[in-house]
Amino acid sequence: MLKRPEENEYPSYYESYLNLVPEGNLLEILEHQFTDTVNLLSGLTEEQGNIAYASGKWTVKEVVGHVMDTERIMSYRLLRISRGDKTALAGFSEELYAVEGDFSERPLSELVVELQTVRKSTLSLLGGIPEHAWLRSGTANELPITARAIAYIIAGHGIHHVNIIKEKYIG
Repeated sequence: MLKRPEENEYPSYYESYLNLVPEGNLLEILEHQFTDTVNLLSGLTEEQGNIAYASGKWTVKEVVGHVMDTERIMSYRLLRISRGDKTALAGFSEELYAVEGDFSERPLSELVVELQTVRKSTLSLLGGIPEHAWLRSGTANELPITARAIAYIIAGHGIHHVNIIKEKYIG
């Protein structure tokens, strides 16, 4: 079973995400989170998908798009680092990606299907990483990070945004 990363394995700004990940088998946590997220989003109407909880905040669709984009980027980082690639990996602008993704122009149901595809791909990647590769370290956004820290960040980031949808968008 993959162990929780140590504090020296990731930038401190990811701490809040890692703290959201419960103890247990990370792949099972990600699978349960996947099912719960799909069920939550599938229960929303198209109108609910287009609502932002405050001026200047993302719509539910944009939040879903952000989660997908971030998971893709983090999975790519995880792949490169776990394979021993020492090339420094650039950061990205989540605000730019949310705007340029035009997520609000797409049906919520389509975004849910895409989210499922992204998570299935992430789970496949995680399931194929050799044990010895989890502690490999690389540089992303100019800071050191390990492969296993990225896996936990993916889980915590998803939990964070589902919590926001539940609390701020659907009450």
